[in-house]
Amino acid sequence: MTFEDIKALLSDQFPDFITGEDPESTPAALLVKSDRIRTICQWLRDHEQLHFDMLSCLTGIDNGEDTNTMELVYNLYSIPFDHHLMLKTQVDRNKPHLPSVTSVWQTANWHEREAFDLLGIKFSGHPDLRRILLPDDWEGHPLRKDYKHQEYYHGVKVEY
Repeated sequence: MTFEDIKALLSDQFPDFITGEDPESTPAALLVKSDRIRTICQWLRDHEQLHFDMLSCLTGIDNGEDTNTMELVYNLYSIPFDHHLMLKTQVDRNKPHLPSVTSVWQTANWHEREAFDLLGIKFSGHPDLRRILLPDDWEGHPLRKDYKHQEYYHGVKVEY
């Protein structure tokens, strides 16, 4: 099934959820509304012709204060059908929040925790949203473009 076929199926099912596309990305990407990401992912996983049974990667990107957005990129794969698809969505940089997809793919648990830890993106419905790489009392989110690193952590100088 081609990207155009997948896009047509999704557009027929959810005409208001798809906001655009990026056919130049690899794999080709659909731009979707952030508040609908879980619904779309569930449908892509359960559709008998698509069966996107694997979330390969979830990446968070801080687009900076100029755009006031953060972007999330979901790389999906269908093992039985060898389909690849990328979903992209944006959230408000000042209130980065969207639904968790851990109920769709358990691998999202750690991916979402990493995005929370390093960028401060919150995922509603996540079963255990807490830091995964940094200590619980670390200040800030190091992958944000406006991050100011701590000079000391528990009395130890933090060198960069």
